[in-house]
Amino acid sequence: MRVAIVHYWLVGMRGGEKVLEDLCLMYPDADIFTHVHDPAKTSELINAHRITTTFIGKLPFARRLYQRYLLLMPFALESLDLSSYDLVISSESGPAKGVITHPNAVHVCYCHSPMRYLWDQYHTYRSRAGSLTAMMMSLTMPMLRMWDVVSAARVDHFIANSSFIARRIQKAYRRDSTVIFPPVDLDAFAPVAQPSRDYFFCIGQLVPYKRVDLAVAVCTKLGLRLIVAGTGPDAERLRAMAGPTVEFRAWIADAELKALYQNCRALLFPGEEDFGIVPLEAMASGRPVIAYESGGAVDTVIAGKTGVFFAEQTEADLEDAIARFEVIEASFDARALREHAATFSRDAFRQQMALFIDAAIGAGRARNPLLAEAAE
Repeated sequence: MRVAIVHYWLVGMRGGEKVLEDLCLMYPDADIFTHVHDPAKTSELINAHRITTTFIGKLPFARRLYQRYLLLMPFALESLDLSSYDLVISSESGPAKGVITHPNAVHVCYCHSPMRYLWDQYHTYRSRAGSLTAMMMSLTMPMLRMWDVVSAARVDHFIANSSFIARRIQKAYRRDSTVIFPPVDLDAFAPVAQPSRDYFFCIGQLVPYKRVDLAVAVCTKLGLRLIVAGTGPDAERLRAMAGPTVEFRAWIADAELKALYQNCRALLFPGEEDFGIVPLEAMASGRPVIAYESGGAVDTVIAGKTGVFFAEQTEADLEDAIARFEVIEASFDARALREHAATFSRDAFRQQMALFIDAAIGAGRARNPLLAEAAE
């Protein structure tokens, strides 16, 4: 069986690329197709595969300005010849699923999210763009949306990385999907016997939608120690509003990150994420989570057992959640937190993906006798 994996772009190692690594382990002989590839910024595991880029990769400054070529990506995807592949797995967050496959091939799309700038976050992106970019978005995004919906019909089976994304897929494409949580590398995280528990912890890119401002404002108001790890365009604003109990760490080594997780009172997770690996890293370290009750956190945090939720992204709601947490803080069990996080491991991901894809191939063979003959 010839396998092709289509990934939107390879210019770093974030959550989507971690999923791709596990797909590479599942299919060591698979060929990878992508718009842009920067080998210096991707792992050896990914680089070991044969990687083909679309014509986007040959355009000027593509590795840095690839998103400027968004309007060309549908044409680039459709120019890829995947007719010799039996199984096509597209990894979708940017344009990836729009490839044209052989009628006998099975196309499975692992969807991290329908393209946010086309759908639910379109108005947010447009409001933050310059006047010329905003005008271009108004003119071009309707056409891209139509192509995005049409290309969704080329997918045989959708997999969503959370129930939150499953709802987005249904809303955008009117397609059902199966939820398989992305792999989380938990081996680097473990509880300690006696954590210091003298601060709250918040980590991530410092951008407005992460709502780190809520954590900073509430901990400043209550005089609670908070350590914020991360960089981003919102850093200066956050530092300006922070009181003396809030510390910022722009860059931290892996060993320091592990210790920060292990010794915090709880992780503060005030943003809405598609899935969110950070809460699971905290739980794998034996520490609970105080999270906004939306997005992927709903799938990973269990109220009263692994953390506490707050319903609205307001200072008052987060302040109330911290108060409720302090009442039950001593009841959280590090071993139970670790065991819960383990259900989201890389092994669990690969096992579930293998079962799903085997079933999809089996269903395809049942519908098409030619596939069954080829398998024999």
